[in-house]
Amino acid sequence: MRGRARAYPVVVLTAALLASAGCSSPYESDSEPKADVGDRTIRPVEGCGDTSWTDPADLSPNRLPARCQPGAPPPRPLAKTRKLTIATGTLSAEYVAPLQVAVDKGEFKKEGLDVTLKVLPTPDALPLLAKGDIDAQWAAPEAAVMNGVRGGFDIRWVAGNFSPDPESKSGLWVRLKKGESADRVAMAGRKLGTMIGKGSVIAYPMEKALEQHGGGLDRIQYAQLGSADVLTALQNGGVDSAWLLDPVWRKVDGEPGYAFLGGQPQGEPLGGMLYGPSLLNDDVDAGVALLRAYIRTINTYFASDYKRDAAFVSYLAELLKADEAILESTPSLRMDWEIRTGTTDRLQSAYRAQGVTEGDDPLPESRTVTRTLYEEAVGHRP
Repeated sequence: MRGRARAYPVVVLTAALLASAGCSSPYESDSEPKADVGDRTIRPVEGCGDTSWTDPADLSPNRLPARCQPGAPPPRPLAKTRKLTIATGTLSAEYVAPLQVAVDKGEFKKEGLDVTLKVLPTPDALPLLAKGDIDAQWAAPEAAVMNGVRGGFDIRWVAGNFSPDPESKSGLWVRLKKGESADRVAMAGRKLGTMIGKGSVIAYPMEKALEQHGGGLDRIQYAQLGSADVLTALQNGGVDSAWLLDPVWRKVDGEPGYAFLGGQPQGEPLGGMLYGPSLLNDDVDAGVALLRAYIRTINTYFASDYKRDAAFVSYLAELLKADEAILESTPSLRMDWEIRTGTTDRLQSAYRAQGVTEGDDPLPESRTVTRTLYEEAVGHRP
């Protein structure tokens, strides 16, 4: 999500990704990667007890995210330092903060990991992840990812990132037309500004919001814009609706002529860490170590309402190169490393409504999600 996103049609993109990765489908059945809990010893972890895991089937909006004690799970350094590259669309968004803090505070180094965060948009990162040229991707299981997995990419969603605070208005915003009010908006035919275009995970929550206002994913127009351009286009009339993230929505909140129609479901992360074959299969110890450092960072620095600490907000603003006042004005994200049951099913349903998925049947969760790595990191044996 940096600068100007590239406007790749998802289906065409997938074919290009498969060609560049040199992949043919290895799947004869719904197989798990080698990082299966049955292949590894799961030990209790100091500082991680009953609260370090929640039932994936719990979709309650008020579900408390899993937590260990601060400083837990404790480091278990690898015998030899491992250099890892994590691709991310941006280094300035708040949802990337745990990775930035983990690097800055040395949490990855405590595990024997030399981690580089590299800014790459999803279209550029996916074939590199599939080939093992990068080790992980901080992104989301978007349509291009699902199509890549269907075509043979050995990629799994292995950890969540966040869900919104109930007070957040990150989500679908619209410019009201004459005579419209926030509870009566005609969305059919509107032009939507988005950084990803069709095939983004926002299709799932957006579908719910549109259905309440006479629209639908197949009844709106899409304008793919750079991250810095979405708000500007909404304000100057280039688009008449947009998906605005924290803290961008603060720029229009309370302004006349704008309405918030809905956002990401509470308690359900829609993105996070994606692994390719290098951490799923070739070096699972490093894959677990990376998640252990990430989880420890959440438990130590982001366990609750981290924005109550003014000094920490200042630190984050400097680290993310963000406006401190704007950062402070939005609620804390609910950082959450777990993945809910059925999320990729719901995402694929929305992608089908947009017409951007390949194949008639959705991929089963066994082909899209692996929870065993973060479960091992906190000592939970299913």
